[in-house]
Amino acid sequence: MRKDEVRLNCGITIPVIGLGTYSSNNDRVTTEKAVHLALKMGYRHFDTAKIYGSEGAVGNALRKAIEDQIIPREDVFLTSKLWSCDHHDPVSALQHTLRNLGMEYIDMYLVHWPIKLKPWACNAVPKEEDFEKQLDMETTWEGMQKCLDRGLCRCIGVSNFSTKKIEHLLDFASVPPAVNQVEMHPMWRQRKLREICGKHDIHVSGYSPLGGPGNAWGSTAVVKNPLINSIALKHKATPAQVALKWGLTRGASVIVKSFNPDRLRENMGSLDLKLDDEDLIEIEQLQERKIMRGDFLVNNTTSPYKTLEELWDYEI
Repeated sequence: MRKDEVRLNCGITIPVIGLGTYSSNNDRVTTEKAVHLALKMGYRHFDTAKIYGSEGAVGNALRKAIEDQIIPREDVFLTSKLWSCDHHDPVSALQHTLRNLGMEYIDMYLVHWPIKLKPWACNAVPKEEDFEKQLDMETTWEGMQKCLDRGLCRCIGVSNFSTKKIEHLLDFASVPPAVNQVEMHPMWRQRKLREICGKHDIHVSGYSPLGGPGNAWGSTAVVKNPLINSIALKHKATPAQVALKWGLTRGASVIVKSFNPDRLRENMGSLDLKLDDEDLIEIEQLQERKIMRGDFLVNNTTSPYKTLEELWDYEI
């Protein structure tokens, strides 16, 4: 196993740095170019989802690289996600994703959110009438396990699941989730969730590892934090590299999202950075700014869930 990979409970390995492909502009050409460039820089994990609208572009770029013998398929780790309107039929949803990608299988299929929307609700920001009152996660997980049994994916997991949601899932899952992908960075460290996931051998993968600057729900609070900048200066690194390395030292993988060539290169440079014990202790003492993306969803939709506790049972 390479040093830039970790082994999952399903037996396969996942690269510790992945490229997220959500883009508000949803520019197919730009996304394909970014994937090609990322491959040249050493990225091997590519993260997409039905709701991102990037599956087609990601699939085109990867297929071309495979056909041109730039990289074999088995060296690529491809993640996509079950959108909340598809809980009733994960198998059909994944088959549709595979057609979008032009792939026979993906490596990881995640339940995107622990909420259920009506079958026609395909918007990233749902309306009140789009929400179902209850999610029968046991039925959803049976469908996810069928995806695995049919060889449509190599592993299954979840995203945005709290400790309570994880523990509930483990009560009935015959196949445990291999991954829980959540927002995680030095100012939202997910300590309790990491402990519970570690106890059950569930790998934590952090999205928005820099705090989501440039996104509607994010901020520059992480990369502009004085302590993060001081540590970066000490190690002749960048604040982004410090934030990413913190996540990696916690045993998580990180999903970065930038199509900028310099940023792509900078993010990969975090693998070579070494933080000392003093750095890690100081980061653990930072005041947390929790639920950045969750706050956005609750405050900018007419969801019937008026608090984050109602939405995900997060311990905040």
